[in-house]
Amino acid sequence: MSSTSLFKLCRATYVALLFLMIAWFGNQGLTGEYSMLFSLLWILPLLAPLKGILTGNPYTYAWASFIVCLYMLHGLTLLYVTDNALMFAIVEVALLSVLLIGLPFYARIRGRELGLGLKKRKK
Repeated sequence: MSSTSLFKLCRATYVALLFLMIAWFGNQGLTGEYSMLFSLLWILPLLAPLKGILTGNPYTYAWASFIVCLYMLHGLTLLYVTDNALMFAIVEVALLSVLLIGLPFYARIRGRELGLGLKKRKK
């Protein structure tokens, strides 16, 4: 898979995840199940790498994987414990699975194309 197609896939998936979380936690905040402050705090970490995700910065793609892990914990926990939010949990875990595979692969492939990486020590 080329870096261009991985970039498009990851960018679309990340934006879809962001909109899903805004809609879900916004609704939870408006209905009073969660406070609006909690809902906002749950969405803020997703906004941190947004610029780098949209522009295709390989460094951002690499560290954004760590943020996605937090949301994967939420999704898997929700998948296990919920009955009424099962569809949300399935969609969340599916999007996060694509990101957990796609983000590091894009960072690696694009980083090599740009000549980025760790320098090897000379002996």
